[in-house]
Amino acid sequence: MRKPVHILLVEDNEGDILLTTEALEESEIANKISVVRNGKEALDWVFKRHQHENSEAPDLILLDVNLPLKNGHEVLQAIKSDDNVKHIPVIMLTTSSSEKDVHLSYQYAANCYITKPVEVSDFLNAISTLCRFWIKVVTLPKSKI
Repeated sequence: MRKPVHILLVEDNEGDILLTTEALEESEIANKISVVRNGKEALDWVFKRHQHENSEAPDLILLDVNLPLKNGHEVLQAIKSDDNVKHIPVIMLTTSSSEKDVHLSYQYAANCYITKPVEVSDFLNAISTLCRFWIKVVTLPKSKI
């Protein structure tokens, strides 16, 4: 039996938070979900700063591109530039299908880029597929922090 996977969801849209957390909770995979709503708080969580100094390090990050305070690309670049946390897989999960956003995400070493489907059933299916692959199939690295 695997230990639960800790997923950090970085999302500012309440509807997408609700849909994503429900889909993750309904998956057949044991996991723990934490949610932050802006890029600055995401970095505070990952780097254990301020109110998140005792937060559990995530095993996997689901990161939106369009965020307040620091956008997803800034968050991704900071994570992937730090030897202590760059091993954490970061999945860009966003409404943006902009070629520029896709390119920048991979340039900053995103592990994959998923454009959120518009239809709820397609969105739930995408999250289910994401869970099956990243949690059941992939071996995630152990936390360094």
